[in-house]
Amino acid sequence: MTHGAPMTQSVRSYPTVLTTESLKGGNEDVVDANVNVVNAMFKELLGADEISPTALRSYYVDFYLTQALAGGFAQYVFTAPEREEIDPYVREGLGAMGAPAHLDLFNRTVAAFGTLTDTDVDAYLDGGSGWDGPADDTGDATADDMAGDAKYGISDAVRRLEELDGEFESVLETEDIVALNAAWLRGQEDLLVLADDDLDAHIAGRVARIPDLVERQAAAAQEALLDAPEFEQIIRELCDIAGHSLQRITMGDPDYQHNGESTLAWHFTTEHGEFLMLEDDDEAFMLNPETKEILAAVEFEEVDA
Repeated sequence: MTHGAPMTQSVRSYPTVLTTESLKGGNEDVVDANVNVVNAMFKELLGADEISPTALRSYYVDFYLTQALAGGFAQYVFTAPEREEIDPYVREGLGAMGAPAHLDLFNRTVAAFGTLTDTDVDAYLDGGSGWDGPADDTGDATADDMAGDAKYGISDAVRRLEELDGEFESVLETEDIVALNAAWLRGQEDLLVLADDDLDAHIAGRVARIPDLVERQAAAAQEALLDAPEFEQIIRELCDIAGHSLQRITMGDPDYQHNGESTLAWHFTTEHGEFLMLEDDDEAFMLNPETKEILAAVEFEEVDA
């Protein structure tokens, strides 16, 4: 399951969307179907204010569950940097689907995490003390525990977070989040059930009504470029200089022969055919492999040590 980042809260009414096939399956099928629908909507640039609030709450509760099972609350914090937006969805979702024990644990854990110093945060996110005990039969810290904490430089606040992490799976035994989440989704009054083949058309219809779609697409393209590997950014810049449109980067050839030497060459295509990107110490350039003509070049900026 892949979970995206939220934008702003919804102010209009949008239905919760599930597929016919998912409702024929089990609880995980239903929850996963909602995750897939929301991911598809985010991918097509719908904002959180254009998606069902119920769907988003279910989506982020499942995100929280996935991270907590993978690495405790530390994993959730590490993978959810925009927690000021995500935490409310988790709280509202846990409350609405009938998981009060999980909601209480989430609130206590958030509060405990909020008391950590910067040093404690680093220690907790790095895995805490690595010290598993011994603890006495009541679960209270023993003298050996405290000696272990002192050895690893772990504060009482970090140990408290680790204790709260230890509660999660025991709470899960009495409150099955997946089952509660699926039942909640199935029971929505605004539930829209679509065949798999109709889902794309439904999302496309929603996207067609986005008033600033062109601006969103441009912003998404710019963000994707910033996240792209360096060689792709260089190729795109070279294409812009040459007045070409990049179509596809096909391969990297580490043994391309240029001026009698082996060098790394990136093969890519534009609307004008196939070209190469090569680098030397000072610049990168766009080369026509047939004519050996250099169509564009970019100099590397010097970075002070």
